[in-house]
Amino acid sequence: MQEISENVYLENSFLGVTLGAINLAHGLLLIDAPPRPEDVRSWRASLLNLGGGVDRLLVNLDAHVDRTLGVRAMECTVVAQEKTSQVFRNRPTAFKAQDTETGADWELVSNLGSIRWAPPEITFTHRMLIHWDDQPAILEHHPGPQAGAVWVVLPKSKVAFIGDLVTPHQPPFLALADLPGWIEALELLLSPDYADYALVSGRTGLVTADDVHNALEFAKTLRARLDVLTEQKAAPESAESLIPELLAFMDFPQQRQEQYTKRLRWGLYYYLTRHTRANFTEEVEE
Repeated sequence: MQEISENVYLENSFLGVTLGAINLAHGLLLIDAPPRPEDVRSWRASLLNLGGGVDRLLVNLDAHVDRTLGVRAMECTVVAQEKTSQVFRNRPTAFKAQDTETGADWELVSNLGSIRWAPPEITFTHRMLIHWDDQPAILEHHPGPQAGAVWVVLPKSKVAFIGDLVTPHQPPFLALADLPGWIEALELLLSPDYADYALVSGRTGLVTADDVHNALEFAKTLRARLDVLTEQKAAPESAESLIPELLAFMDFPQQRQEQYTKRLRWGLYYYLTRHTRANFTEEVEE
């Protein structure tokens, strides 16, 4: 666990997502949960060492399986944006592992079995303030990676947890993406409002301004390519031709090549399907 500001911690040693913990006078504000049961147990044990207040509140930065699968085992109250709550209402009561190829990290975990979801008990629409200390924690809705994506912003500490908005060294998940919203959110991060902030990616930990610039270039290139295919009413499978160009934007371990190719293939297919078939209603999960 790394302390990046006073009483603000991140943990990126677990599979899938970067976790956060904010130690406030009233209790711990937690960011996401790891997908593996053994990692949940380890994370909970680490949190015992932080002390602080007795309450626990966990924020889901979006509805992605990687960050929501282990939430029930965290045994605390959950808060998320309203559109994330809608995703849970459309899911079966329990998650059942199956053979899928979305390129998500949970697919690398064996023997998951059946796990009951933990839908958020508290939801908000645009903005929510948590006054558990002299420093308020602000939850803000910033659609992009998913419709219900949020940031957790700490103005006093100058820290922002930004979820999957920036994912250096790996491709983002695109099936449920809102690319105009994504670009708008990235441009906000590059504005003077966030010039002095430590930015925490939901996948890789702390990121730099260069990482944000690269993500913005990626998003703009992707939007331009997909807009052409959408106007042409191209078959969703045609988006696969974009994968080599998109992978060239990032430096990643060679052993991840197959996984990240699957991630982009799945995401591009369903993104283009959503934008070229007006009557497409099939639920998509990443």
